[in-house]
Amino acid sequence: MQIEDRYATVFSARLHYLEAGTGPVVVLVHGLGDDAEIWRAVLPEWARAHRVIVPDLIGFGRSDKPLLDYRVGTLADFLDGLMRQLGIERASWIGNSLGGWVVAVEALARPSAVASLVLVDAAGYHDLPQALGAHTLRALHLATREDLQWLGPLTFYDPRFYADTELDAAYAQRIAAGDGYTVGRIMDSLARGEDTLDGKLTRIASPTLVVWGAADRLIRPSYGRRFARDIRNAHLVILPRCGHLPQLECPKALGAAVEDFLDSSAPRRAEARR
Repeated sequence: MQIEDRYATVFSARLHYLEAGTGPVVVLVHGLGDDAEIWRAVLPEWARAHRVIVPDLIGFGRSDKPLLDYRVGTLADFLDGLMRQLGIERASWIGNSLGGWVVAVEALARPSAVASLVLVDAAGYHDLPQALGAHTLRALHLATREDLQWLGPLTFYDPRFYADTELDAAYAQRIAAGDGYTVGRIMDSLARGEDTLDGKLTRIASPTLVVWGAADRLIRPSYGRRFARDIRNAHLVILPRCGHLPQLECPKALGAAVEDFLDSSAPRRAEARR
């Protein structure tokens, strides 16, 4: 499976994205401090039957990092601009953590652009900062190796993902990423309670799958159950022995759940277009 590195100019900024496959469009959206590469393990399988677009959100990865007062609405605006630049009117949207929040905002703001929605260990509720606690909120600035050490057991079920050698590599990657300004502004926006989803999710009409790692101690599975209650006809899948980043820790289980959902929701999408 050939995966292409591509760029597009959106609102005068250069956005990087990966693209693979042909067919109905699926967009994969990463979380805080990550980039498109975090989806690498699941991308080839999903690209067998879909055209998969995997952007680096504005301010992250190889996309430009303008000095904006970043918030979730900013990220969603640039994603929408990228879709228009690529001539994509409608897609299935899959978002993890912060990316789940972004795609939920997209579904609320531009419902005609969302054929189906997959929220993977998503953020977005107003009370999340309180649930995270002061220490974890500080660590989510991702400024020190100690921050990553604190977040490791909260993020992963398997301790191999936060062994010392992995922490060193992760911290080196954080230094190279150059997205500290973006992360700081997003965390400031989180503290201000901007763009939260409370009281809005009932408006989402797209077929929705909520996927959660049973061992996610960062955003606990109770939030997954809450999303599934608040979004009409949403289906919830809990992945055992999996933490906050299923695309890294249990890509086969995540891939199977998403493929089953995309296959089952395709007839409903076709009916909606008639």
